[in-house]
Amino acid sequence: MNLKTKPKVLECLLAVNLDVHIWSARRKLSPDDFTHAELPPEGLASLGSKKICDPKELKIFGTLKSRAVSLLSKSGVRFLGGWAIPEGKAPDMIHQLEIIAKEFIKAKNDFISRYDKTVAEWIKGNPGWESIIASSTVSADYVAKRIDFNWQVFKVVNPPEIKDSKVNKGLSGEVAKLGNTLFDEVAKQAQDTWKRSYLGKTEITRKALSPLKQLHSKLTDLSFIEPKVAPVALLIATAVTSLPKRGAITGNSLLRLKGLVSLLSDTEALLNYAKEMMDGRDQENVLDSLMSSAPSRKTKPKTKEPVTDKPKLVSLGLW
Repeated sequence: MNLKTKPKVLECLLAVNLDVHIWSARRKLSPDDFTHAELPPEGLASLGSKKICDPKELKIFGTLKSRAVSLLSKSGVRFLGGWAIPEGKAPDMIHQLEIIAKEFIKAKNDFISRYDKTVAEWIKGNPGWESIIASSTVSADYVAKRIDFNWQVFKVVNPPEIKDSKVNKGLSGEVAKLGNTLFDEVAKQAQDTWKRSYLGKTEITRKALSPLKQLHSKLTDLSFIEPKVAPVALLIATAVTSLPKRGAITGNSLLRLKGLVSLLSDTEALLNYAKEMMDGRDQENVLDSLMSSAPSRKTKPKTKEPVTDKPKLVSLGLW
């Protein structure tokens, strides 16, 4: 596949790079820290690091970074070291990133304002090791320069035609991999969903449908990057719309959902079923055939059903 065969992919995407820096609060141990201890030679072992500040004070920064990663992963797919997101999702996503950035900067300012006191308390709270910590402390200004939250949004355009250009070939390859990357991300989320909400359950609440709804939304928005994405989104929609409108989910309804989550967690099997649905296999038939599935299912699709109209991605008014 090259960029000429799928020009609309880049036309419909924006690339987002998340640029977050978090100070580790660690400094390298030195032999001088152990003047009274016999240390092995450097060829045998190397010293590790010491914490010069309470790690709990920095936890908020990791939490906020994780929120940003989750936000981008919810609607985007990994691309060029960041994420590719549908252009129509950009305004809301940028707004949400701005909210997270404000929280991050506020947390940074709060931490820097009490940094010296925090370090002093950490030293006091580790009696016997005061000199090891104190000898490696750094200034608040030093720390402030190493904590930051930024992001960049940019449009990736087709590069100019250059004969034998590695630039063209490299970008074409990244675009071509978007579909596989998306299905790998779907599989990982489905595996997590199985363990968290379906494994060993004989009854689930409608809250357990949330991950499937998120996957449906993501696949629908990114359906233009790969033809097999659309039937998978439609399969999820079919499974959810066929459920009872209220109450706990049990019996055959739960078995169908378990089969669906199992299939979503197996990239190879999912792609095979997606091809069958593109060739006309009915989504209800697929769901019925998956009722005994498990996460480790590696079963190949059954014989194709009679070909009907190919499935089309439509809004079913799910959510």
